[in-house]
Amino acid sequence: MQGNHLFEYAVIRVVPHVEREEFLNVGIVLYCKPQNFLKTRFALDEKRLLALCEKLDLQELRQHITSFERICAGGKDAGPIGKLSMPERFRWLTATRSTMLQTSKVHPGLCTDAEEMLGRLFEQLVQR
Repeated sequence: MQGNHLFEYAVIRVVPHVEREEFLNVGIVLYCKPQNFLKTRFALDEKRLLALCEKLDLQELRQHITSFERICAGGKDAGPIGKLSMPERFRWLTATRSTMLQTSKVHPGLCTDAEEMLGRLFEQLVQR
């Protein structure tokens, strides 16, 4: 029987007007050291995003959010951050920012399968 493993996750949020503190959850980034796992899952609901901010540049937002995937994967395609260790990349992705794309505080949990947990959190916190 596989045991429980500590994991950490954060919700990825679009905050079009930082000063208004309104946001829409668009993804999850999850890190599980024992399973050597760092991955993100996201979905951009364009209609809801444009209702929150009609001037939002969706193309630019897509580029920023896909950079999360590249950084999670690591390697040269992720730039200098991609060369960091997996825990360092997770900490960089979840660092506090005052930009349009932010993450929640990091939350811990226990899981047996990090991929399954990523899917479950995505369904609960991002999808409607």
